[in-house]
Amino acid sequence: MEGLITTLVSIWTWTVLVACVVIWLPIMTLMRVALAPFDRGRYWTGLFFRKVAVVTATLNPYWRFRTAGNKVLDPRRPYVVVSNHESFADILLISHLPWEMKWLSKVELMRIPVIGWDMYLAGDIPVERGTGRSAVKAMQHCQEVLKTRVSVIIFPEGTRSASGEMLPFKDGAFRLAIDAGVPILPLVVSGTSTALRKHDWRVGKVNAVVKVLDPIETTGLTHKDIKPLRDRVRALIQAERSKVSPEAIPVPAQPEP
Repeated sequence: MEGLITTLVSIWTWTVLVACVVIWLPIMTLMRVALAPFDRGRYWTGLFFRKVAVVTATLNPYWRFRTAGNKVLDPRRPYVVVSNHESFADILLISHLPWEMKWLSKVELMRIPVIGWDMYLAGDIPVERGTGRSAVKAMQHCQEVLKTRVSVIIFPEGTRSASGEMLPFKDGAFRLAIDAGVPILPLVVSGTSTALRKHDWRVGKVNAVVKVLDPIETTGLTHKDIKPLRDRVRALIQAERSKVSPEAIPVPAQPEP
């Protein structure tokens, strides 16, 4: 019986996601055209697209997603945002943060009809895995986005870990932050590993949280500092991840009715 309920909830979740993606497309198209003269970085169109994740997660009875940690007081101050990566559901969880970030995404995902069109309208950045030229082009694209005062987000592990342990971090996000002269903003994701398991379309019951840590300035750093910065940020996320759990973070008090 539980397996049947899980299957039904999973079908419902994917149906909601697909429906939102389809409904959002014409609205995003109109927003892109109307805001093009005023919003070169596609901040508002992208922020509207992230609400697909919020609606999908909210209507999933198996998922409870929350945000915690520092507040970003100026959403238009650009950061290179980095996070550990537990599940595809990390994207849906992180999208609950109330500011816009452009995602570095696999080009295969952005070639899927409708959702890929939404991602292009939102200004997300395609990258082809294993191709040096594509990676260089994607980093150049990221720099252009940062110049429009919009943050970018990268999973420095590159992929999800099958074991649950954090993988080594790649250099790209940290090189980008130093070259662009913008801070690193670390995020810690906890609790999403069973929300959508790798190579499985069914959803699981989770109580997940994303915590925003203190930004790390890169002013004055050079390419010699890439690896120390990378290792420092990874150690910080690793240490915080061992302490952060959805149960350990208090739920904000609700006002009396």
